[in-house]
Amino acid sequence: MIAAVKAGVVYLVLIFAAGFALGSLRILVMTAALGPLLAVALELPLMLVLSWIVCRWSVRYYVVPATYEARLTMGEVAFLLLIGAEVVLTVSLFEGTILKLLAAYGTAEGALGLIGQIAYAAFPLLQMRKRLFKSYA
Repeated sequence: MIAAVKAGVVYLVLIFAAGFALGSLRILVMTAALGPLLAVALELPLMLVLSWIVCRWSVRYYVVPATYEARLTMGEVAFLLLIGAEVVLTVSLFEGTILKLLAAYGTAEGALGLIGQIAYAAFPLLQMRKRLFKSYA
């Protein structure tokens, strides 16, 4: 289980750093030109592909077992830390509130981002399922 927790933390750190960089670019450049929904819609596929690749690397590097318990743990750790980091940034850096953050999920772009975060959390388990399906093909 330690491997799953370590992999989840590293998965979060790498994807959060990439998301912070791309999110800054989205907010500063793309949102003004394209609007918030289209900007998120263009950023999301890149983040999901990057998340898939980093997840696969983290699973292999930390040798996370191909069990539901281990893969769910990795995804849960990564997701909870991601939401926690988002709350900390919103409150400290952007001087927002948790209620404003929750309200942002009610917008189209916020909901799209949340769907992406849920997919990110599911990738460790989905990659296990992908391998299981390959073995039967």
